[in-house]
Amino acid sequence: MKDCVNGNWFVSQTRVGPLVHAKLNAGGENSGKLVTQIRNRAREVAESTKAKLILTDGPPGIGCPVIASLAAAESVVIVTEPTASGIHDLQRVAELAAHFNISASVIINKADINYNKAEEIESYARDHHLTVLGRIPYDPVFTKAQLSGKSVAEFADNPVTGELKKIWNLLSI
Repeated sequence: MKDCVNGNWFVSQTRVGPLVHAKLNAGGENSGKLVTQIRNRAREVAESTKAKLILTDGPPGIGCPVIASLAAAESVVIVTEPTASGIHDLQRVAELAAHFNISASVIINKADINYNKAEEIESYARDHHLTVLGRIPYDPVFTKAQLSGKSVAEFADNPVTGELKKIWNLLSI
């Protein structure tokens, strides 16, 4: 077996604080080892900066990178979309979180693209004791904010911003 490098990890400074992240090479596959390395470095950075919160963005599915992103997590926020595949992934991650005894909640992104599927997600959440933190509607403001180099909350004051602030306040409690 030959070792290969699929990507690199970095600690960057942003205007809102440190960010530990990775860049995969073209065709490079993510691995649980990479996620674990990033998560461990994030913990070190949080301790050195006295940060009270570490947010880990995990990939969809339930493979090794997802399991590694859940390790040592106190809570999981599952962001899903109202599609058949979104519901399927939601169910799989919720089952995985339950397996590891990690509390989980749900955010429905682009909630207005399919109201029936959004209701199906709400029903699943109720039946499995998952809190739905919010429903974020589809809005081109996300792309506009990204292109301007700002967060949506910095870029616009609209219903999307209000929903994001409501979700943040629920998470901050």
